Amino acid sequence: MSVTELYSKYTRVWIPDPDEVWRAAEIIKDYKEGDSVLHLRLEDESTLEYSIGPKDNPLPFLRNPDILVGENDLTALSYLHEPAVLHNLKVRFLESNHIYTYCGIVLVAINPYEQLHIYGEEVINAYSGQNMGDMDPHIFAVAEEAYKQMARDEKNQSIIVSGESGAGKTVSAKYAMRFFATVGGSANDTSVEEKVLASSPIMEAIGNAKTTRNDNSSRFGKYIEIGFDRRYHIIGANMRTYLLEKSRVVFQAEEERNYHIFYQLCASSSLPEFKDLTLTSAEEFTYTSLGENIFIEGVNDAEDLVKTREALTMLGVKESHQMSIFKIIASILHLGNVGIVSERDGESCHISRDDTHLNHFCRLLGIEQEQMEHWLCRRKLVTTAETYVKNMPHAQAVNARDALAKHIYAHLFDWIVEHINKALHTSSKQHSFIGVLDIYGFETFEINSFEQFCINYANEKLQQQFNSHVFKLEQEEYMKEQIPWTLIDFYDNQPCIDLIEAKLGILDLLDEECKVPKGTDQNWAQKLYSKHSSSEHFEKPRMSNTSFIVVHFADKVEYQCDGFLEKNRDTVYEEQINILKASKFQLVADLFHDGKDIAPPSAASKTNRINVRAAKPAPKGHNREHRKSVGTQFRNSLHLLMETLNATTPHYVRCIKPNDYKESFVFDSRRAVQQLRACGVLETIRISAAGYPSRWTYPDFFSRYRVLMTKKDMTIGDKKQVCKNLLETLIKDPDKFQFGKTKIFFRAGQVAYLEKLRADKFRYACIKIQKTVRGWLQRIRYRKIRKSAITLQRYGRGYLARRHAEMLRLTRATLICQKQYRMVQVRREYLRIRRAVITIQAFARGMFIRRLYQEFLLHHKAIVIQKTVRGWLVRKKYLHARNAAIVIQCFYRRVRAKRQLKQLKIEARSAQHLKNLNVGMENKIVQLQKKMDNQSKEYKTQNEQLAVANTALESEVNKLHKELETLRIRQAAGTPVTSLQEELEKLRAELQEAHTQRKQIEEEFSNEKQGLEQRVEELEKENTLLKKEKEEMNHKIQSSTQGQAGDVSQKESHLQVELDEERQRYQNLLKEYSRLEQRYENLQEDMSSMKFHPGHRRIPSNQSSLGSDSNYPSISLSEAGDTDDTIQQVEEMGIEKAAMDLSVFMKLQKRVRELEQERKRLQTNLDKVEELSKHKGSEPKSSTSEEDINADLAYNSLKRQELETENKKLKNDLNELRKAVADRASENSSSNELQDGYNLLLSQLKEANEELDVRKEEVLMLKTQIVNSTRQSENINHINSNDVSEWTSNKKSVDGEDIVDAPDSKKLLEAQLQTQSRQHKDELVALHTQIELLKDNLEKKQDMLNHFSTLSPDALVEFSVQQEITRLTNENLDLKELVEKLEKNERKLKKQLRIYMKKVQELEVSQATKSRPELTRQFTVQRKEKDFEGMLEFYKEDEALLVKTLITDMKPNVVSATVPCLPAYILFMCIRHADYINDDQKVHSLLTATINAIKKVLKKNNDDFEMTSFWLANTSRLLHCLKQYSGDEAFMTQNSAKQNEHCLKNFDLAEYRQVLSDLSIQIYQQLARVAEGIMQPMIVSAMLESESIPSLAGVKPMGYRNRSSSMDCESGGPTGYTLQALIRQLGQFYTTMADHGLDPEICQQVIRQLFYSINAVTLNNLLLRKDVCSWSTGMQLRYNISQLEEWLRGKNLHHGGTVATMEPVIQAAQLLQVKKKTSQDAEAICSLCTALSLQQIVKILNLYTPLNEFEERVTVSFIRDIQNRLQDRIENNQLLVDTKYTFPVLFPYTPSALSLETIHIPASLSLDFLTREIF
Repeated sequence: MSVTELYSKYTRVWIPDPDEVWRAAEIIKDYKEGDSVLHLRLEDESTLEYSIGPKDNPLPFLRNPDILVGENDLTALSYLHEPAVLHNLKVRFLESNHIYTYCGIVLVAINPYEQLHIYGEEVINAYSGQNMGDMDPHIFAVAEEAYKQMARDEKNQSIIVSGESGAGKTVSAKYAMRFFATVGGSANDTSVEEKVLASSPIMEAIGNAKTTRNDNSSRFGKYIEIGFDRRYHIIGANMRTYLLEKSRVVFQAEEERNYHIFYQLCASSSLPEFKDLTLTSAEEFTYTSLGENIFIEGVNDAEDLVKTREALTMLGVKESHQMSIFKIIASILHLGNVGIVSERDGESCHISRDDTHLNHFCRLLGIEQEQMEHWLCRRKLVTTAETYVKNMPHAQAVNARDALAKHIYAHLFDWIVEHINKALHTSSKQHSFIGVLDIYGFETFEINSFEQFCINYANEKLQQQFNSHVFKLEQEEYMKEQIPWTLIDFYDNQPCIDLIEAKLGILDLLDEECKVPKGTDQNWAQKLYSKHSSSEHFEKPRMSNTSFIVVHFADKVEYQCDGFLEKNRDTVYEEQINILKASKFQLVADLFHDGKDIAPPSAASKTNRINVRAAKPAPKGHNREHRKSVGTQFRNSLHLLMETLNATTPHYVRCIKPNDYKESFVFDSRRAVQQLRACGVLETIRISAAGYPSRWTYPDFFSRYRVLMTKKDMTIGDKKQVCKNLLETLIKDPDKFQFGKTKIFFRAGQVAYLEKLRADKFRYACIKIQKTVRGWLQRIRYRKIRKSAITLQRYGRGYLARRHAEMLRLTRATLICQKQYRMVQVRREYLRIRRAVITIQAFARGMFIRRLYQEFLLHHKAIVIQKTVRGWLVRKKYLHARNAAIVIQCFYRRVRAKRQLKQLKIEARSAQHLKNLNVGMENKIVQLQKKMDNQSKEYKTQNEQLAVANTALESEVNKLHKELETLRIRQAAGTPVTSLQEELEKLRAELQEAHTQRKQIEEEFSNEKQGLEQRVEELEKENTLLKKEKEEMNHKIQSSTQGQAGDVSQKESHLQVELDEERQRYQNLLKEYSRLEQRYENLQEDMSSMKFHPGHRRIPSNQSSLGSDSNYPSISLSEAGDTDDTIQQVEEMGIEKAAMDLSVFMKLQKRVRELEQERKRLQTNLDKVEELSKHKGSEPKSSTSEEDINADLAYNSLKRQELETENKKLKNDLNELRKAVADRASENSSSNELQDGYNLLLSQLKEANEELDVRKEEVLMLKTQIVNSTRQSENINHINSNDVSEWTSNKKSVDGEDIVDAPDSKKLLEAQLQTQSRQHKDELVALHTQIELLKDNLEKKQDMLNHFSTLSPDALVEFSVQQEITRLTNENLDLKELVEKLEKNERKLKKQLRIYMKKVQELEVSQATKSRPELTRQFTVQRKEKDFEGMLEFYKEDEALLVKTLITDMKPNVVSATVPCLPAYILFMCIRHADYINDDQKVHSLLTATINAIKKVLKKNNDDFEMTSFWLANTSRLLHCLKQYSGDEAFMTQNSAKQNEHCLKNFDLAEYRQVLSDLSIQIYQQLARVAEGIMQPMIVSAMLESESIPSLAGVKPMGYRNRSSSMDCESGGPTGYTLQALIRQLGQFYTTMADHGLDPEICQQVIRQLFYSINAVTLNNLLLRKDVCSWSTGMQLRYNISQLEEWLRGKNLHHGGTVATMEPVIQAAQLLQVKKKTSQDAEAICSLCTALSLQQIVKILNLYTPLNEFEERVTVSFIRDIQNRLQDRIENNQLLVDTKYTFPVLFPYTPSALSLETIHIPASLSLDFLTREIF
């Protein structure tokens, strides 16, 4: 491309800027060659004319396309130059918060000044095993690359971490070592990795300090070699240090601090163990207060000292040595406070004898105070003739004191490093090592001294090594791809290195000047000027004669010569050293001993590898030590370091400090550019840009740029040839690209040109699509307008027609209205006239009529008056005549009466009248006489009866008197005894009272029953209301959101979580136990390999797996069984129902004894009632009642049978109820399913209540029948007693004839009285018992009523269910007692029969032969033997052969065609026989050997999925058999009658069940681990990289992704897996488990665990890979997940929470696909991503990368909006998903329907030594 094409309109460029270094602009006018001005528009829309010159201002740098901005690798940029690198780092750091970026082989790390959650163990696991470039840039990726290359190439590695102070070098090195400690942990318990990590806090305490740039700056360089064995486990480490900044001990600049250890000791001075140090605040010591700031924000020095001491203890430093170290450090502080007073002459000085700090200094070091006081102010001069002692001036004495302090601290530092190396040293042979170099970066300050010179010298050497290594890698890449290459000109800094270290170089001249007796810094400077003034890398400043300039690779640095000689000499007077050597403390004396630095020879020195030794060479004597300068020592150690690095494969980490203010995520471009230039990143870019920096594989290039191809090119099958044809067509210059074997190499800018062509092609296609779409839209718009116009016309014409029709209707209506109106007017006038005429006529006619009426009225009144007068006159006349007639009649009648009275008086005096009166009196007298005779007869008979009764009673009374006297004689105590009659009367009174009480109780019971019925009715009403409310709530719930539906099952999920957590804790303990057991076995193997013992040693039985489980608490057999059974019921019933029924079950279990006692008490009462009924039945007079009672008893027995059957029905209903609730809890169904479950619950409960009421009524009927029978007998007794009373009342009339029968009547009466008294007693006892029962029942019902009134409707339902369960349990207990009695009798008989049969067999065997019989019978006969009882007998000596055949040598394919889990069945049948013969040793030995053999097989095949699945199925089946045939009723509910006969009889194997359960959990965990290990390499490729939807995914430029150094060349790189391969692998797993007979529930849990692993690995890779965070990947991922869900549905595994484990990755895929622009989109994302944490959402949004320029990036403001919306969400801060998490396994109890006697053993198993037991 020509310059004109590149710098055209709208092209974006970079121009220099004094503030931001580089500034973005856009060309607004095409550039033509020869133009002197380039017209630009800046980002603030301002214009600029940028002048262009051939030398001064060349054309500006071009910007990369937006699609390349934010790349993981800087070398992937099309335009490689400084502004592109700076902009890419800035965008990643500020917008995406990514602190790591690749630059070829260099990892650029920017210090965020903030704690990021990207260094956890889950991140280490995610990067472990990955190729460099597959994941986002990270320090762990570099560490993994070094670890992988060490293991693959068997070559030592080095990680070089460099950068200036405050850039984060120490932290990066620390995280690299943490990665090695985690991935390559030690194989044994030596905890080497922990010791390696423990060295960090120690070195930070004694070697780090606060500077103006960094709060924890390392003031020394260190190189840590981490040693590995042949299995690449850490076995040891070694540390070398470089150039400790000793001057910091005595001087600190403003706002800086001394080394941390000084402030830690001062902060902890109040501790008791530090009282002897006599330390105070750090402000009071000179060496710690020079910086005027002793505190660091957020740092607690006292706590840091605790960590330092813990690290020292871990590294084996004794407590006494630690205190000695602290004493030496404290003595340095006291030495700094020693006051040196100058004399008046100024040539001498002295120290006060009362100086407390000098006293403390000498006391802490154990030296003579007077000698130290003397030699601190004086020095010794030695000549050839004599020795002089010379006083030192004040300044020289102060310098000597400070030099002594620095010397002491330096030797202490070296001693600590030496002891750390001793602690990390190992005697094992080191196979390889990885070195981590944490060294200072290039430094330049305003005043640069000797330390900066040494640091920059070291960086020059490292830069030279870096340049050569980068160039070497470039050459290897070209040669591998067979590309012709030419030598690339790169910067070689060898001349600068020669200037420093060559003969007569800077260091050589410095050492020579130090040897001159009166050498000065000025003289040395002059020698430099005269010697090196002609060098290109040396300059003399214009304004100074005491400084010089060195042109380094990074920048020019001016060094001040002052102090160079003194620092290079490092002078310490020998007299002071001798005083320290004479210390009474051994540690102080050893610090300054001659041979202290001679390291012992190590095992590594014997090999051909580089010898690891201390940084400083071992001094031979005092003089040599003082003659050897610091510069020479540093140069030697640096040469040794370079030899080590050159012998290893280096990996580079360049740390960048973003700003000088230590503010988080603030980027200063000027400071960043300085460091990029200094650390060699730009040099790497320059070398890459000089060659072919952009590299594409042929498939990626084809996928990305096939839009530029023609149809003819697409028909060619060879993609490589298609790419070649395309490039030859598009790029005319053949030098711009090269074709390699697997890649295409491009020059800088060519990818940007291809992207421009691709964008133009897409833009043209978009324009064409827009044109077509817009035309289509306009046609649609025209048709819509035309249709609208026609519609408007139609509606308008219709409106006009309707209006005309309306007018016609109105006209016609008007005419009608006028006609009607006129008619009404005329009619109204006519009617008015008519009414007027009628009115006149009426008035006229009325007047005439009224006149006539008046005339008639007058005539009528006259007639009335006449009538009245005439009547009065007639009545008066009549009354007068009547009174006269009455008077006449009265007189006449009185005369006649007088006459008649006189005549009657005469007749009364005559006799005839008396005869007539006595005629009827005679008949009446006869009748009365007869009646009197009859009454006298009756009276006579009554008197006779009374006489008989009296005689009988008298005899009875006499008899009773006699008996009373005899009783009184017999009783010595003389207790009064009442007579029988009084006792009888008392019994009658009590009976009457009992009857009254009973009536009262019955009345109360009836009243309460009515109250309960009313309450039940009220509850039913409330229940109906609640049902209505519930239906309404269900409708609301169904219409609510899915989140609200989740709240309904919150309680269930909470219980599920608690149960899972409990199982998880238990299974984690099992996992830890298995890990410790494995470690123990490894140690045993190591011991056996170290010391071999001939012969076979048998492991005692008490050291079996049972013994190995001794770390668990021991429990009794019953407790273990109860626990196991309870857990089994929980597993069967579900979570929510189990939570309720388990508590009820435990309550019933606690109350079973109370119920048993109550049942016994009721049984005794029932026995008494039955005895009473028998007594009544024995009487001869109650034969009919006895028949009734027998009929009642028969009826009651029938009723009991019916109740038992109904009880079974209720049990089945209750089981269905439990299953419904358990299904609801386990399936986590929707609200409709919850409604169905609840309706089923209510219906079942209602039916149970109805059945309960029916049973209560039947019980009441039975009780009433019994009571009626008792009442009939009572009535008979009452009749007899009434007869006796009647007889006694007729005592007076007794005839002589009746007295003859008195003895018989006396006996009869006596018998009746005795019978009646017994009956009354029995009735009284029965009534008392009934009263007590009724009272108890009443109290219980009262309590239940009170309890019902306080319960809520839901609780009422639950309580009723519990009551029903209680009732059924009581009935079951009664029935079980009967069954147990029958079973006991059956067992006794069977046992006797077996004993007899065994004796018979023994006799037969003894008679036949004494030797062992040979078995000729084959077990392949397919005919069931009638008497085979499912037991196999074996001899004790055949146990090992049995275990070997069934377990050790068993292959799954051998028994594949037989019954699943056949070995488990055979083992159990052998156990059954051992139980049958009551041989506990045989049972114990067989089970122990079985468990140990299974463990050995699994250990041997720890990576074989088929074998692990096979033994998991057999172990679980053996566990189920031990439960099914244990005899526990909880496990026998689903057994057949024959299976119940096969139950174990003698032993309770609950403890072994627990051991097998633990073993099953361990096997399950191993199975999941093996399956995950097989699937691990397939997941990322299948889920994220394979194209399940063809032509969907686009490809971005990947730079160094999947570079050759990261892949195994021998294997050809990683294998690509498709989704179908992953699904086939899952299907293979499932088929294998199903074929082995593994329980479906366990298979589902394994699949759930595997899907969790798929989710975790996929999501972690998605969170750590920028290249897959795109829209197309989201679509591809969602399709892949749907395929997995379809596979689950096909296998019927979509229940049980398997799909829910994929929810996070599903939401991540949706997050990649949704819009990410507006606030509505942010709200939708917040409601969508409920399974993702805030950190994960933000990470995905930051990583989201458009594959085309037409897609928009996610803005920073949108991400901030998401953060603000989700900031209140409660979640953990973990970014990645824990891939090692294991769900707690749940082993449900699944009994086998296969009966043991039907199992056939194939002959291929060679089990002829087993004998089938036949009965």
